[in-house]
Amino acid sequence: MATAGKNAAFGIFTVSAGVFSLATMDAMAKWLGEFYPVTQLIFFRNLFALPAIFVLAMSTGGIRRLWPERLWLHLLRGILALGAVGFFFFALRTMPLASAWTIAFSGPLMVTALTPVLLGERVGVLRWISVLVGFGGVLIVLQPGSTVFNWTVLLPLGTAFSESLLVLLARRYAESEDAASMVASTVVFPLIITGFAMPEVWVHPAPVHWPAFFTLGTLGGSALIFLTLAYRMVEAPILAPFDYTALIWSVLWGWLIWRDWPDPATWIGAGVIVASGLFILYRETVRRPSGQGPIEHETSPVEP
Repeated sequence: MATAGKNAAFGIFTVSAGVFSLATMDAMAKWLGEFYPVTQLIFFRNLFALPAIFVLAMSTGGIRRLWPERLWLHLLRGILALGAVGFFFFALRTMPLASAWTIAFSGPLMVTALTPVLLGERVGVLRWISVLVGFGGVLIVLQPGSTVFNWTVLLPLGTAFSESLLVLLARRYAESEDAASMVASTVVFPLIITGFAMPEVWVHPAPVHWPAFFTLGTLGGSALIFLTLAYRMVEAPILAPFDYTALIWSVLWGWLIWRDWPDPATWIGAGVIVASGLFILYRETVRRPSGQGPIEHETSPVEP
């Protein structure tokens, strides 16, 4: 029992560290986005995250674990990861950090809504109600039809949708595909794709910005290690609530750097979205048969 408690405490610490790394990485991306194209940000984000992939591989059996069984699946996951990060980084060019994170928190709602279609699993009435309530929270944040609405606020929804497909693919092929290769595909393929675009979009970094690019990728790689380690040790229902600490860090960085402060609609919508996501997680936990094992969870490559 004591060991389980220590594992849970360590898991909570590592998942919180991973979420902090993600939120800080996104703040760095928002700042660098004032000077460089998004494609270049994604390229360096993945380039400097490569060491983390090798660390994960070596900790789970060696580099050979990175070789995929289904190349098409990993390519698809790479494209989805590229979309998830790209949508989010584009959104950060015009949106406050906290608002973008709040909308992207709709990812778990999309996972639940898409589960019957893509996995053939039944979703109960209470979870469907939670999904609808959660998307009501998204509408509160988006404020469609108002004078503050701009189409760019839809970009984090693209991130959430891409992330939901990544999670569902991980669940679908969890038994036949190695976890390390599944994570690696979300870094390697976006790196290759954006690498081809570099000659067209390249803006030579100022000397002062090179450390920022390195930090961007290092934070992304650190998040991968922290989150993978956390969810490998402790079940998702214990850790998932701490994913939402990203909202704390995004509000903090937004205020410190850009003096952005969420408006009342964002606070209310965030509360509704987070509450709906946590209730869905609770329902997924209580409906599992005893001994079925942990709920599959994949952390975001963004992440959100």
